[in-house]
Amino acid sequence: MQYRADRNGIGLSILGYGCMRFSKKGNAIDIDKTEQELMAAYRSGVNYFDTVYIYPGSEAALGEILARNGIRERVKIATKLPQYLVKSRASMDKFFEEELSRLRTDHIDYYLMHHLTDPAQWERLVSVGILDWIDARKASGAIRNIGFSFHGNSEKFLKILAAYDWDFCQVQYNYLDETTQAGVDGVKAAAARGIPVVIMEPLRGGKLVNMLPEAARKAMAGNGRGWSPAEWGLRWLWNQPEVTVVLSGMNSLEMVEENVRTASDATAGVFTPDDFALLEQVKRILREREKVGCTGCRYCMPCPQGVDIPGIFNSYNTMYIESKSTGRFQYAQVSSLTRKPSFATQCIQCGKCEKHCPQGIPIREKLKEADKALRPLPYRIGIAAARKFMFPSNRTPKE
Repeated sequence: MQYRADRNGIGLSILGYGCMRFSKKGNAIDIDKTEQELMAAYRSGVNYFDTVYIYPGSEAALGEILARNGIRERVKIATKLPQYLVKSRASMDKFFEEELSRLRTDHIDYYLMHHLTDPAQWERLVSVGILDWIDARKASGAIRNIGFSFHGNSEKFLKILAAYDWDFCQVQYNYLDETTQAGVDGVKAAAARGIPVVIMEPLRGGKLVNMLPEAARKAMAGNGRGWSPAEWGLRWLWNQPEVTVVLSGMNSLEMVEENVRTASDATAGVFTPDDFALLEQVKRILREREKVGCTGCRYCMPCPQGVDIPGIFNSYNTMYIESKSTGRFQYAQVSSLTRKPSFATQCIQCGKCEKHCPQGIPIREKLKEADKALRPLPYRIGIAAARKFMFPSNRTPKE
């Protein structure tokens, strides 16, 4: 196992264990099987374990396994404050104490504000006392490092990044999301500030392995590297020195063994031009299923009305590259659940974006098409309810 340092020089395994996809028996976590998988990772050098308050049974299972094997002090636990449920400082205390109890510990090594999508969410937390709360918990040793996990676009990521002296951050990032979500610009900006970057969804929930078109599989198999699709995805990330930890939701011993093997010799700066060309070929194959030929260059931005044009097109394409539900869920996260959402219906048909698009995309026409596909009636209702919950004082723009 290889390690990269956090802000304090502490070595973190470049492969982290994502605890969202623990093995199940019926509707509950299969503790015995999960213990075998988790301990196999630990014995191979994995020392970073990531969970969250809202993963059903995850924190409790992790706490039980670590306590049962007497290794709590030899590993680093990352978990998250459900900031969208926080109403006051008292509720912060409630959630945090419950997490300590579930995890059978007196401190959290890496504590994150969960699922920030908009600077307004952090501003709301500040208004209810999060800064003093963090200071007090860090002073007592109950929290060692403070960070945030992010789903949104790069502009909003950069604003949140600059809003506080973070110890680390966690973003969705992979070779398909290079120019969406926080993207490569966000990853490099965090590293430039000396902020370690933890990666989630390195294989898009396994879709860059299990849902690759046959042509993409053949291209990888025919390459002299001999790497599996999972290896290509992980090694692309570890090739970047800005990446500290890559999380994998491992739920089989075979998966643990493959990922550990890859993490044992993956280093930064080793990709050749041929390696990058292979992944570009894979992306071209994936894009053959796309509905809009948007490359995410963002020359069309900023939109005067706040429409996230590349974000909407990326979600629309995801519906056909992966699945309709995945694309719609991604859209809800990135373009809808922000204080000022970027609905395609906010477009006033000014045409400014089309003048700057190097691909010649009829953006105004495609935005209407994308909105219809991404927000069928049940999703409109769900998004409206979620926005009312997350931003109760906000007035939603026209639908």
